[in-house]
Amino acid sequence: MKPKYSIVVPVYNEQESIPLFVDASTPIMKNLNEEYEIIFVNDGSKDNTLNVLKSYADKDEHIKFISFARNFGQQAAIFCGLEHSSGDAVIIMDVDLQDPVEVIPMMIEKWKEGFEIVHGKRSKRKGESFFKKITSKLYLKFLQAISGLKIPKNVGEFKLLDRKVVDVINNMPEHDRYLRGLTSWVGFKQTEVEFERKERQAGETKYTLKKMLRLAGNGIISYSTWPLTLSMKCAFIFGFISVVCFITFIVLTCCKIILPLVAWLFPTVVFMFSIMFAIIGFNNIYLRRTYEETRNRPRYIISETKNFEQK
Repeated sequence: MKPKYSIVVPVYNEQESIPLFVDASTPIMKNLNEEYEIIFVNDGSKDNTLNVLKSYADKDEHIKFISFARNFGQQAAIFCGLEHSSGDAVIIMDVDLQDPVEVIPMMIEKWKEGFEIVHGKRSKRKGESFFKKITSKLYLKFLQAISGLKIPKNVGEFKLLDRKVVDVINNMPEHDRYLRGLTSWVGFKQTEVEFERKERQAGETKYTLKKMLRLAGNGIISYSTWPLTLSMKCAFIFGFISVVCFITFIVLTCCKIILPLVAWLFPTVVFMFSIMFAIIGFNNIYLRRTYEETRNRPRYIISETKNFEQK
């Protein structure tokens, strides 16, 4: 029996990129001579994205779309696509063609060799600023250091997941998910396929600095309790500093050098309060996450779908 493939593509205000993606990916999927579906997840776009998706879905039953009631974020769109996919292997990729569709057959070949997760690894990253490259590299090192996760270098959301991996991820109850962290955490047999990341073919990136910071924070909070240990670490550090200060003052007093203690009072109090508020802030982040989990609200709300079988 021939396998079926699902391509999950989150989109937000991508009316220019969708036609290019469909024209590039459809011939490749047809040449596989196997069953496939392309699932676009419209993340509350405000341009003509939904109408463009409707026109393609009307003409080709292989093209499906899910449209959110509002913008819920890229990660929510990805996991929605995973939950609605039916393929034996699921490929997640961006619509802007920076993830080349020509790599899909290479990923499938690795999957047929027995690998259950195939990461797309960027050997070159065209069209990305030096700031984005260096901050991404530093963040990955920091996340690995505090979480213990072994996340492959130079990989993003472009990857192939076996059906058993998709089912495991879909059954996880947590609200805020981080795909790169999850695919490292679940294990399974993994490999990589290298490719040169191209420049965006149309439109502008929708991944703002604010969204990147939010995703980075989600990765840290979801996979590490490191911030919660800061209070104890700070207690030891500042306890040591206070002891050193007392010894210093005693030595200076014995040497008949008396420093005005008032000079040390204001910066010390301000600095200690800043540390205290930072610790409280980290604790509040975890409390907020616990609150959101206990509310058990849906990760997304669907307003419209097309070409999915009625359950």
